[in-house]
Amino acid sequence: MGFWHNQLSGPTNPTRDAAWEDHPKRKGFFTDTSICIGCKACEVACKEWNRVPTRTAKEGEGHGGVKALTGNSYDNSSSLGADTWRHVAFIEQGPEQLARARQSGLVSLGMPGVRKDDAEPAPAPAGTNGEASDELPLVRWLMSSDVCKHCTHAGCLDVCPTGALFRTEFGSVVVQADVCNGCGYCVSACPFGVIERRSNGLVELADGSKAKPVNAGNAQKCTLCYDRIKAGETPACAQTCPTTSIKFGDHDELVVLARQRLEQLHSQGHTEARLYGANPNDGVGGTGSIFLLLDEPEAYGLPPDPIVPTAKVGRMFTMAGLAGTAMMGAVVSVFAGHAIFGRRSS
Repeated sequence: MGFWHNQLSGPTNPTRDAAWEDHPKRKGFFTDTSICIGCKACEVACKEWNRVPTRTAKEGEGHGGVKALTGNSYDNSSSLGADTWRHVAFIEQGPEQLARARQSGLVSLGMPGVRKDDAEPAPAPAGTNGEASDELPLVRWLMSSDVCKHCTHAGCLDVCPTGALFRTEFGSVVVQADVCNGCGYCVSACPFGVIERRSNGLVELADGSKAKPVNAGNAQKCTLCYDRIKAGETPACAQTCPTTSIKFGDHDELVVLARQRLEQLHSQGHTEARLYGANPNDGVGGTGSIFLLLDEPEAYGLPPDPIVPTAKVGRMFTMAGLAGTAMMGAVVSVFAGHAIFGRRSS
């Protein structure tokens, strides 16, 4: 019973479940946001290797067709999508945020917590006058590189009607663009908002010319550089990362490494550090992409309790069966009662 339950949610081996024989160990990412410097080398490397478009959907939007700046600090890619398979977020904290963090017991690392808009800003600690202190600087940054989670139970894969998405022998989830019909079911099924259909636009080539992007209209997302790892190479983003914030390797070994790094940060007093995606009992059975976060997942735009849409399918069928049985029982009871009372009246 446990095995069949784990086909919808919970711990399992996704490559074994996909019927791969003699498959290698599951591969994945460990992204340590505490050492990310926000250089965006991973974004550039991903776009170059995978030929991900750099232009907007509408030619002329922004400056000369280049995607316009969002105005959100230095982050001009804003979020993951069909044209952004790696996204480095920039989070800036000002004096008020630092004061709230200090009063709440947080240390210098971390991102601002999410609070209601009507909440009163915390006053600056006495004696600071808005100046930087030894514990907290006047302004601090946190950068985090986000990517497809390659879930153990992938909602995008489960709902695809054409088989365009498949589980590789490395445990990752890849889209076959030539099979995708652009229905978009996978877009709504992803609890992380990662996958997206690529709109028509223009790709800027090395010589400065422009061309239509490949796979326009099809669902697109990170492939874990499937073509590279099949050849024994490291994914482009991890290969390029100058601080080793993005680590690639065997999934189980990365989980151990992530837990060791977490213990190290906790021992240094950074008690707000936590892992994301390393719990196989969460709503997606754990993820192939593990993150070390320095604040609550919501601060990063990540769902705190992700769950694959198909996790409750078994329970739904059970409840539907019980409801159908109860309805049939009610119908039989009505006809039986009618027959009994009919005989008595005659």
